[in-house]
Amino acid sequence: MSRSSVLTFTNKGIYCPAGDFYLDPWRPVDRAVISHAHSDHARFGHRHYLATPQSAPVMRHRLGDIALDTLPYGETCQIGYAKVSLHPAGHVPGSAQIRVEVDGEVWVFSGDYKPEPDGFCEAFEPQRCHAFISECTFGLPVFNWQPQQMVMDEINSWWAANRDEGRFSLLAAYSFGKAQRLLAQVDPSIGPILTHGAVEATNAALRQIGYHLPNTVQVTADLDPNAYKGALVIAPPSAIGAAWAKRFKPAQTAMASGWMRLRGIRRRRSMDRGFALSDHADWQGLNDSIRATGAERIFVTHGYTEVFSRWLTEQGYDASIVATEYSDDSLEQAEVAE
Repeated sequence: MSRSSVLTFTNKGIYCPAGDFYLDPWRPVDRAVISHAHSDHARFGHRHYLATPQSAPVMRHRLGDIALDTLPYGETCQIGYAKVSLHPAGHVPGSAQIRVEVDGEVWVFSGDYKPEPDGFCEAFEPQRCHAFISECTFGLPVFNWQPQQMVMDEINSWWAANRDEGRFSLLAAYSFGKAQRLLAQVDPSIGPILTHGAVEATNAALRQIGYHLPNTVQVTADLDPNAYKGALVIAPPSAIGAAWAKRFKPAQTAMASGWMRLRGIRRRRSMDRGFALSDHADWQGLNDSIRATGAERIFVTHGYTEVFSRWLTEQGYDASIVATEYSDDSLEQAEVAE
């Protein structure tokens, strides 16, 4: 079988003809192999799903009673004439790179990935391959992340200062992945931690399969904020500027996102503080990860694709752009209703 037919790019998603399945398809298909449980990659309507066991509880929480099989990291299954295996992507709990081999030709689809270990989700493991399909959400040199501990020290100091002033600390973070990464790394000795219902529902799904998180209190209609002065409140970005957050006074607001690296974003989001903490690879991480695959053919998708593809071509890669319907981790994307 020729190299070009291991995976193809269609209007439904990335397709494997040899196995008759799709990778993270955005339109309903019979068989979908899913990289991770974020709503732009794991969508409703497929007849059959395959993902990691760690992704399963969040996918079922978000998608309901779906037909879902699981494949542990590193194990291989045969689908038609293709060999498929899932390997840690380091993005969120359960996230995977999808490795597809047909007649000795290996292609890897990155999904979303983060090379820096965060101490919570499974650490990224680069895979050797002939062709690599890579996201490039933050594919510009301006995106260079500080070590996680430096950012967490800033967050803890901000929270402690607010507590000492009798203020709440409202921290915006996506309800699956970023919120739990923050919870696993903040210092719970500073004070109580309150969570939005969307965050707490995801916490519950992850706790049931063994992920450790500190004690949290879900914000409900009858919760008395006065009993939790100085608390850290973690909620989706959409909730911070809504009526939901107005019960917490006085308060300072902040957002944890890679987009905080850009000047002006924090101001447009009306946040008091911004912490540049991303679950995606930065510029150096993208380059290092691609180099580690040994691949000569690189397909870039969702992000700064034109700039990054041109850069890769200048470095000697056979690079091209793939159009997909993923979200680019946009600050404007709506949170999943939960």
